[in-house]
Amino acid sequence: MWVLSSALSAARWDAVASSGSVQSMNQTQGQPADVVAPSGPLAPSPKDRVGPGPERLPALLTEIDHVAIAVEDLDAAIDWYRQVFGAEVVARERVDRDGVEEALLGVADSFIQLLTPIREDSPVAKFLQTRGQGIHHVGYRVADCATALEAVKRAGVPTIDAQPRPGSRGTTVAFVHPKGALGTLIELVEA
Repeated sequence: MWVLSSALSAARWDAVASSGSVQSMNQTQGQPADVVAPSGPLAPSPKDRVGPGPERLPALLTEIDHVAIAVEDLDAAIDWYRQVFGAEVVARERVDRDGVEEALLGVADSFIQLLTPIREDSPVAKFLQTRGQGIHHVGYRVADCATALEAVKRAGVPTIDAQPRPGSRGTTVAFVHPKGALGTLIELVEA
């Protein structure tokens, strides 16, 4: 979603959406500059306007809970984050249901979640076999996981979990399928 200046009225936004460009001020020289609005399936529509309005949906995502990174060797990954960034483990847990062991490294009010498989049939083991180490998913905090999951389903987005389930750290979680989420596996996390 493109955020435009609050001075841009709804009528002007509608004109922008139909014309494909808008005049803005060049911040360094104070001269007008053309800004081309995106086109295609991700282009903003009048519904994407920032600010109050009857079309605006309530925000379900409250903040980023964690970025999960699949790793082959959990201890080596923990050591790397400690040596390179000074990051420390704030929690470590084995999640048998998901077939992983995780370590959470604190970053402000969020976490880096390092994941390693404890079984060959776990989703993380399959991910490592096909894609190698790297970002596995993004976890977003929500006030109510069931409400957020139902909103996702109503929007026609496929989910992995039909209903919320227990997650690590005593959380309630549900996963949104990457095929319906711009190629990103999303975890909804209610703390």
